[in-house]
Amino acid sequence: MIPGQDEILGRAQPTRPHVRTERDRMNFKLSCCTLAVHDLDEALGFYRDVLGFTVREHAGFAETRWVSISPPSQPDMQIVLAPPDMHHGASPADRHAIEDLIAKGLLGRLVFETDNCDATFERIEATGAEVMQEPINHPDGVRDCAFLDPSGNVLRFTNPTTNRPDTRLTASTPRQTPPSTE
Repeated sequence: MIPGQDEILGRAQPTRPHVRTERDRMNFKLSCCTLAVHDLDEALGFYRDVLGFTVREHAGFAETRWVSISPPSQPDMQIVLAPPDMHHGASPADRHAIEDLIAKGLLGRLVFETDNCDATFERIEATGAEVMQEPINHPDGVRDCAFLDPSGNVLRFTNPTTNRPDTRLTASTPRQTPPSTE
């Protein structure tokens, strides 16, 4: 057999799982995400006054404005609260679809880790925020609760319980490739 013959003849070679090494690892850190909201002032009041977020920036372009906020424990992570019409290339039908998805709680989701899910729940519930789920324990060792922000975005607050199994993948865990269906 000639080296490379299979490639020349178009024959597929079996693939080996790629094991990432420290040298191969890309280093990413989430710095910003956007959350669509119906009423920017109402959303800002909720995130700032109810959740205690810090306002980082008020910005705007043309007739559209948005606000960047961050949790006090993550000052370099920004959440941009923006109206659905911030997507300048979106058609009126697209904007309407985005607004409908937000209203149904199907578009925006944020998950926050907390030291005490129950205390967080009590504090947020006391403000009159809409409860989606009271604190519960999950089989994977997480206790969480959920609320809806004024626009219908889902906000989950989680904390690990003491018997949480470690399900994280490490650099030495090979990625499993599904078996071929051929």
